[in-house]
Amino acid sequence: QVQLVESGGGLVQAGDSLRLSCAASGRTFSAHAMGWFRQAPGKEREFVAAIRWSGGSTYYADSVKGRFTISRDNAKSTVYLQMNSLKPEDTAVYYCAARYYSGTYYNPNEYNYWGQGTQVTVSS
Repeated sequence: QVQLVESGGGLVQAGDSLRLSCAASGRTFSAHAMGWFRQAPGKEREFVAAIRWSGGSTYYADSVKGRFTISRDNAKSTVYLQMNSLKPEDTAVYYCAARYYSGTYYNPNEYNYWGQGTQVTVSS
């Protein structure tokens, strides 16, 4: 089992920055990669970014490239999502997820564990 706890969400203005954290516990040593997804009201959950625990390769959605940065601290079993130049369309609940195997990183169905989510609201 892997437990994931997100934090760092909040209400900010357009152009501001936020850093989300995802603390993992349990069988984190067996996780292959971690991802961030988001879901806005009335919309499907969408991929934001992913990072491999080993090697640190990263993957991003086109909509956040150049603005968001995913990183990890292996010693703390924590993954971060630094979000800069936030836009109102970034408003959503952000979820952290863990997966055991490689594959299609943007596919939420391939992730094995999920956090409870943290709300990010960007006002114009």
